[in-house]
Amino acid sequence: MFDIKENLKKLPDSPGVYIHKDKLGQVIYVGKAVSLKNRVRQYFQSPKNMPAKVRAMVSHIEEFEYITTNTEMEALILECTLIKRYMPKYNVLLRDDKTYPYIKITMDEEYPRLVKTRRVEKDGCKYFGPYADAGAVNQMIDLLNNIFVLKRCATRKFPEMIKPCLNYHINQCRGICTGKVSRESYMQDIMHIMDFLNGKTKPLVDMLTEKMLEESELLNFERAAELRDYIEAAKTITEKQRVVLLGLKDLDIALAISSSQKSYVVLFFVRNGKLTGRESFAMEGTEDKNELVSEFLKQYYSENPNIPYEILVEQPVEESELIEDFLGEIAGRQVKITLPQRGDKKDLLKLAQKDSIELLKSIDERENNHRARREALSKEIGSLIDRITGSGANNPLDLQLDSQAQKWEDYRVEAYDISNTNGIDSVGAMVVFEGLKPNKKEYRRFKIRTVEGPNDYGSMQEVLYRRFKRALEGDPSFKTLPHILFIDGGKGQVSAVQQILHAMKINVAVAGMAKDDKHRTRALIYKPYGEDEYEELLLKEHPLLFKYTGAVQEEVHRFAIDYHRGLRGKRIQGSVLDEIDGIGSQRRNSLLIHFGSLDKIKSATIEELCEAPGITESVAKNIREYFD
Repeated sequence: MFDIKENLKKLPDSPGVYIHKDKLGQVIYVGKAVSLKNRVRQYFQSPKNMPAKVRAMVSHIEEFEYITTNTEMEALILECTLIKRYMPKYNVLLRDDKTYPYIKITMDEEYPRLVKTRRVEKDGCKYFGPYADAGAVNQMIDLLNNIFVLKRCATRKFPEMIKPCLNYHINQCRGICTGKVSRESYMQDIMHIMDFLNGKTKPLVDMLTEKMLEESELLNFERAAELRDYIEAAKTITEKQRVVLLGLKDLDIALAISSSQKSYVVLFFVRNGKLTGRESFAMEGTEDKNELVSEFLKQYYSENPNIPYEILVEQPVEESELIEDFLGEIAGRQVKITLPQRGDKKDLLKLAQKDSIELLKSIDERENNHRARREALSKEIGSLIDRITGSGANNPLDLQLDSQAQKWEDYRVEAYDISNTNGIDSVGAMVVFEGLKPNKKEYRRFKIRTVEGPNDYGSMQEVLYRRFKRALEGDPSFKTLPHILFIDGGKGQVSAVQQILHAMKINVAVAGMAKDDKHRTRALIYKPYGEDEYEELLLKEHPLLFKYTGAVQEEVHRFAIDYHRGLRGKRIQGSVLDEIDGIGSQRRNSLLIHFGSLDKIKSATIEELCEAPGITESVAKNIREYFD
């Protein structure tokens, strides 16, 4: 038994992080302190002056842990890490998991490439963004690749005598693999690209204009027209969603707003004096604007380390100096949090505040529409579950199945599908929808082990048995049970699943997603509680449920197909060479590149085989013996 009073006496008078837990051992709050001794004791003193939220949290604390650090900065970093890991109930949480695309120049390669990424790392590469419009990112990358004819493949080293790929032959790559491209000239083009992405568009446009005029004088009108199109595309892309604000460096503007139901932080991106976009992020845990912005800055920028030089706020931020140091550590330079009082920055803040008011109106309207749809769907799904399981039916195993499905977001729907090619590479897929949205962290894949041939019923039974068996065994990855299962298929698939659930004494609603002759979702097939005959719920009569079921069915089918294709691709890519002792993927590729085909390898002598890079005499003998 954890004795709180005794453990309070053991707390050190040093910086660190404390972790509060409830009676189930779940983390409900993570906090940092300059002095653990003083901070943690405050929670267990008189509750009279405590905010209601803190009183509620303290009533659930059964034990606490702490981790000491050397400095308050180390405590802040650890606090951010633990909050992201545990997502505690009583912390202020950044709920939006969306990330925004960046353009990455792979400076860690001898001949860098342009790629789109949603993750910024300290890897020596150059990152530009974030961009609110992923389509514009794709357009920019395509444009710059076409203008400068950059390397497209991820290969870093090329064996001698390698044959250029298709990109080279269609003039989409200079042929770095041939060894005939000057790195100096290539890097000059990379520098031009960096200037363009930094907002210096004029040098690129001038260069293209000069080339266009040269081609025109040489009567190469097709090439001149192509360059003209590049010029227009460059101008269009750089102007897209941008407002010029002269005299400002890179900065973000963070504002807290609250609708009738949720709190948000709105972030405006200003890059090289240009307003590049605006995004809103749902926050949970408090309505205090100061606390919202403070927690947002720590959580958002620890995940998106392309940090601007300055962040504008509309009121003082708690621990602003500490957060500045924290962000500066991530960025590798000074970062300022500023409350502007006058000048251009003050005007910019006012513009953002005015825009946020308009945004709040649209958020309220959107939330009201969303809530109406959610409530309508809630009634339909709840009615279907009651029809299948019987009103008030409970799960006899008392697993973590939430029976209080009063709101739509409480419902957990799991959908399953089987994919194979004539019974080969059979796989099962499980996708999870919680509320209206898919929860991709809960998706699971199954490689069919016990069923041979194209047997969808047997494969589905294996998948469901393995899924619920792991739940019974207490596997954290499967512990949460669904309120209803959506099975891709009709009566046969539903019956097969019900047999498994009955054998395992699990009472979960099951419905089959049936399609029409044109492979469109047509109906939900289920067996009502206490009856012997199956019924159909025709979805054309229920438009909201029809749209939702179609989205679920498409998602589980996509997930199953992707997994199946991956397994099939790996099998196809395999080679008879893999069966030879001493041959791995590198030697296999070396042989194929050197000889050009498997037939030539089969007919090669031991001496000829040894000429391939990485092939020793002993390995050559193994190859020769295998084919002989």
